[in-house]
Amino acid sequence: MQKVDQKRRDFVSVAAKATAATVVAPGVFLQSVAQAAPRAEPVTDDVRYGLLIDTTKCADGCNDCVAACDQENGIDQLLKPEGASDALWEQQKPRWIRKVKVQDNLTGKQTDMPVMCQHCEHPPCVDVCPTGASFRREDGIVMVDRHTCIGCRYCMMACPYKARSFIHENVQSKTTVAPRGKGCVESCNLCVHRRDNGEKSTACQDACSEGAILFGDLKDPDSKISMALAEKSTVQLRADLKLNTGVRYSGI
Repeated sequence: MQKVDQKRRDFVSVAAKATAATVVAPGVFLQSVAQAAPRAEPVTDDVRYGLLIDTTKCADGCNDCVAACDQENGIDQLLKPEGASDALWEQQKPRWIRKVKVQDNLTGKQTDMPVMCQHCEHPPCVDVCPTGASFRREDGIVMVDRHTCIGCRYCMMACPYKARSFIHENVQSKTTVAPRGKGCVESCNLCVHRRDNGEKSTACQDACSEGAILFGDLKDPDSKISMALAEKSTVQLRADLKLNTGVRYSGI
């Protein structure tokens, strides 16, 4: 009887397990990607996530944050419907970040800046949603549950920042982190999939080479965003509504 080479046997066993983990069908493979550990604890209000936008660093005409958001959330995979005009598609295409230009009527100063969901402490979109699809997490992130969204678009009308988009057409391609379907509303969720996998940034912050976007925990006095807020004069968009937004702006 031939003696079994135990080392070779162990090697073949490990290789077989690795192959079984990656080969789904002939020619179809799963890619193994190293990432931070998924969230093991429930979301709490010990933190409140938000953004600080320094408009003095936001370059006029730069759309890097928009492009990064589109890629991160699969918005760049959406195709213009057949027969639709470019103008109509531009109006209807989902946007989680919009670059807008504002002007101070007293001084004439113009400011180019990104606008996204402001992640209000008292979000009007949540108040008007008849199904509870619009909700605010304990950590301050305002989201849409696509499984319970009925597409009534009340939240879009209630949002004073025009930060929500409606999916008008059937979707052929999407990412696993941002599933979407026709008839649902969606908006910036501060890259919630990153939050739930232990990552510390957002796609828009990573993409901004000028450092105009800063993400962090507004409740932690030692976080970079809290220290920056303590040093700079900042404003909330439509502060008169008293929504206590999680996104703040400086330089305007």
